[in-house]
Amino acid sequence: MTPQEIQARLLYRDALMLVIDKPAGLPVHAGPSTNSRGGGPNLERDFEHLRFGLPKAPALAHRLDRDTSGCLALGRQHKGLSRLGKLFQEGRIGKTYWAVTTAPPPEKQGTVSASLKKLTTRAGGWRMVVVGEDEKGAQRAVTDYRLLGSGGGYWWLELAPRTGRTHQIRVHLAHLGCPILGEPQYLPPGSPKPGAKLHLHSRSLIVPLYPKKDPIRVEAPPPPHMIPALKACGYVTG
Repeated sequence: MTPQEIQARLLYRDALMLVIDKPAGLPVHAGPSTNSRGGGPNLERDFEHLRFGLPKAPALAHRLDRDTSGCLALGRQHKGLSRLGKLFQEGRIGKTYWAVTTAPPPEKQGTVSASLKKLTTRAGGWRMVVVGEDEKGAQRAVTDYRLLGSGGGYWWLELAPRTGRTHQIRVHLAHLGCPILGEPQYLPPGSPKPGAKLHLHSRSLIVPLYPKKDPIRVEAPPPPHMIPALKACGYVTG
């Protein structure tokens, strides 16, 4: 991204924290096939354009999947990153996601409590699976959900993960029988490849960054590829 492009995605800025609107389809950091010297693009290598006069670029305070869009918090300097890291670790940051699914949830409102575990695949990759809470390596994972609307064969859900496990929302919704539109990985065997991008969006963050001030509330607009399905479910753009 150019400096102008990434700065245009800035949703919030103060002395300790930035929140940017992460685009779908872009990894947040370099991976095995993505490195800052010669691999594919990643968001982190453009953080230099977000220094705004500070000696160092901001750093990731948490992660979003490559195909997930929306609110992404960055810590500025050591103090900001340390404070955000503690808040995320203690579960004190409110996270709200929007998803469009291809089947209805079992109830209009509910909670998914299903432990997750990372498994290595035969092809050398990995995936998260639902396991018993007593299984070795199991990680407790809890997600609250609420149906916001439906229409056109789609269902619009608001999700609030109480824990922050890898691919948690994607696996939990597939486990409920209502996979996310565009889900590429967590579908029944033999399912056709999705013809749409993943419809999962980090809608908002509530961050109690300053003890003597009200929590910081930041919202990201849904990305363009989600608008048609959201409108079919009753979403009205502002």
